[in-house]
Amino acid sequence: MSCCRGIGNASLPSSWHDQQRQRCRKDASETEVKSWQSNGKSEAEKVDVTAACQRFIDEVLKPRFLPVIQPTQFNYPIDIHGKWRGTRYRFIQRYRSGFHETMNQEFDSPFAALDWVTRDRFDIQWHRHTGVWHCLYRGLSLTEALNTIETSPVLHPP
Repeated sequence: MSCCRGIGNASLPSSWHDQQRQRCRKDASETEVKSWQSNGKSEAEKVDVTAACQRFIDEVLKPRFLPVIQPTQFNYPIDIHGKWRGTRYRFIQRYRSGFHETMNQEFDSPFAALDWVTRDRFDIQWHRHTGVWHCLYRGLSLTEALNTIETSPVLHPP
């Protein structure tokens, strides 16, 4: 579960938020272990979310932010894809190095994520350049979350 405080409107009962606050107060190492455990999300839900996110990447993000690959002498984007890690679906931009010393080496840079909270409820996380995730919105449906990623500039690929 996410410890996201967020700025968006949450449509979850206050008792749920109280439970989240209690979970967030626990020791960080215990929270880290729990994030990898089963959380009630079924495989069918995961498949549905993955399919919706892949459509979003193919129909919205790639045409808008990566219409063509333009090699440069620096690091340049070559792909946008998504990947699950625990209960978080991350949106990732893949880069290729144009530097002479590291020519053609590739690396991933996540820029936004959906944290699965409960059935059709997600928190949206923003990946700061420091490597820290910050929760910006909480308790959104999948449709609302994808629309927010599309319309909020801070959640766009760099």
